[in-house]
Amino acid sequence: MQSRWVDPFIGNGVTDLPPQQGLVAGWFWRKAQIGQTHPGACYPFGMVSVCAYSGAYSTGYGLYDACSSGMPARKFNDYTATGFTHFQTSGIGNIRLFYNYLRVIPIVGGLDQVAARWKLQNEIARPGYYAADFEGTGIRTELTVTRHAAFHRYTFPPVSSRLLAVDVSEGGIDFPKNSQVIPSSAKFDVSLPGIARGFVVMAGVPLYFHLETNGALVSACGVWQGGTEMSGQTGFEINGITGDTFKPFGFFFKFGDSAEPCVNVRIGFSFRSVDRARINMGEIKDHAFEQVAEGTRKAWDEMLSRVAVAGGPDDQQKIFNTALYHSLIKPIDLTGECPYWESDEPCYLDIATMWDMYKTQLPLVMTAYPEHGRGIVNCLLAFGRHFGRFPHCTLISGLSADLELFDSIQARGLAHIIIADALVRGITGIDWQEAKELMVKNLMRSRNDDFINNGVMHPLTHALDLAYACYCTAQVAKKADDLQTNARMMRLAANWKNAYDPATAKLGKSTYYEGSNWNYSFRLLHDMSGRIALYGSEDAFVRDLDLFFGYGQPPCRQMQNAPHGDLYQQGCALNRFEGLNNEPDMETPYAYIYAGRHDRTAEIVRTVLKSNFALGRGGLPGNDDSGSLSSWYVWNVIGIFPVAGQDIYLIGSPIFESACVRMGQGELMIKAKNNSERNLYVKRATFNGKPLERAYLRHSKICRGGNLVLEMDSCPSSWAGKTRPPSYR
Repeated sequence: MQSRWVDPFIGNGVTDLPPQQGLVAGWFWRKAQIGQTHPGACYPFGMVSVCAYSGAYSTGYGLYDACSSGMPARKFNDYTATGFTHFQTSGIGNIRLFYNYLRVIPIVGGLDQVAARWKLQNEIARPGYYAADFEGTGIRTELTVTRHAAFHRYTFPPVSSRLLAVDVSEGGIDFPKNSQVIPSSAKFDVSLPGIARGFVVMAGVPLYFHLETNGALVSACGVWQGGTEMSGQTGFEINGITGDTFKPFGFFFKFGDSAEPCVNVRIGFSFRSVDRARINMGEIKDHAFEQVAEGTRKAWDEMLSRVAVAGGPDDQQKIFNTALYHSLIKPIDLTGECPYWESDEPCYLDIATMWDMYKTQLPLVMTAYPEHGRGIVNCLLAFGRHFGRFPHCTLISGLSADLELFDSIQARGLAHIIIADALVRGITGIDWQEAKELMVKNLMRSRNDDFINNGVMHPLTHALDLAYACYCTAQVAKKADDLQTNARMMRLAANWKNAYDPATAKLGKSTYYEGSNWNYSFRLLHDMSGRIALYGSEDAFVRDLDLFFGYGQPPCRQMQNAPHGDLYQQGCALNRFEGLNNEPDMETPYAYIYAGRHDRTAEIVRTVLKSNFALGRGGLPGNDDSGSLSSWYVWNVIGIFPVAGQDIYLIGSPIFESACVRMGQGELMIKAKNNSERNLYVKRATFNGKPLERAYLRHSKICRGGNLVLEMDSCPSSWAGKTRPPSYR
């Protein structure tokens, strides 16, 4: 039961880590210092989540105001809620759409309280379950979910004025200027004995619902708008809503003098129809609350059991299993519910930060959860078929914007890496011929002409993205027996060199998103031997890496609450590792391995694991970004790190005595002998009993299982100093 180690409150609040000492004290955090997770009830990759709603940035839960750098300011003094909403983001920053639909409000009193705010008390959260009290009301709320449905249980005090209101118009977070979602239309009806059904259109997408409550307890029902009952109405329809005409609206149920204190609310959701919402509610219709919560807990335990660790302290078990939990919340599986196409093709949305997820979170899914990896790739191919291009960000709402969101400033060609990652991880059930054709078509779009025709483009990070996308496309073309396309793509993949300044061996002058050229210069490429050769020697490459990681450099000042004055610019000018406060350089500690310095990788990985993750609401150094940060922790704790799009896991420095990864066809066992906080260096290694003199493993060799044994020591060694991971030209 790994779920017992999970604490969903980790990362909900502002960063609160141990004092930054040693190497980590020289790393500059340029982004917001908050995890942006939430403690609500979720199902693994499930469509529905439900959580207490305060309106805070960015999940709708918590205390804090919008923030892009430094410590966020408080928006609320206490943990409060105005009700309980559905569909939350996880760990993201300003992604434009924040969901939080269909707010359910338990009330002792009248409809005038639909806009009231209550302080939360006695909060409890575990996988698939959340509970809290509304201070001063005597109301206890318990929440759980299944894939497509939510179950609310409200325990009221013994009073006659019990009311349940539902705000159908709720959407977004409590930042009206840029984050409130105004519904464009809605239609629903409410009836005895305790049934409501209908839809609301949010950001262009209709959300259908079917809700049932304790029919025998309901004494009256109706419709409200602007906090006032619409006398005699049991139906509601509205179209053409604008910000000027908008008034919150919904429905309510009143409960009589029954001695029964518990009111159950079962809600099925759909993006297709009310009838499908009713069918989806069938997941919980005939079950008691405890049965549903227990079923969801078991689902989490099965998923968490696929990656397990042993031999470490309880605190590290809690951080690890919570990180694994956060890695499996997104993306959500909307197969059969996709709002973008009518077929039942696989549909996975809320890949909200693909530019981070492709490095750690999606490789984790491809490795240990291949059934979802298959669905994610086939969903990307469906996007390519239906819309002629791959997305860089997939949200539930706003399709046209999603396809292009951040494409011009943040990244290019990321879907190609994800597809190739599925290939090298051995995932079946994918049409590789079609994948190759769609990948080539996406690369040949006119927006990439500078790269295709001239070999370089700006921002220079796009040139690296596209070069790597070409490499990945070449591998898929080879799988599809198209050697001509393979050769062409490999020629284009060599254009990565054009992004580098031969005088400095680093990326040239350009625009860089949330980082400097240093943060992007050491990313892992397909031709790392050629990359290092730009320096003339491995020692010169290592010297620059040492500067980047702050070896021998004084501590830097971190930003606190705004205004930050010149500190932001001064910190950025250091050209320093971001310490996982942000993710553009999250793979860079492993660049040392390509120069034969595994000891440096071990030092940096252990420093991050020790200093930048902790228990408590402030236990993350920055936005979790849909599990990208958490999955980085998972990989590094067990001692291997994936090179996305390549058949390679680089070996790091595990912190547990043993780890087990279920890889579909077998189990990879990783054991660290003599492991301790001081013994962070690998002295020698074996794989399946044979000496291993290299710091990497191939997926093709371990996918059926195996035993990696690392003998740890307190002194740096020359292990893996002669053999380099492969480079591809």
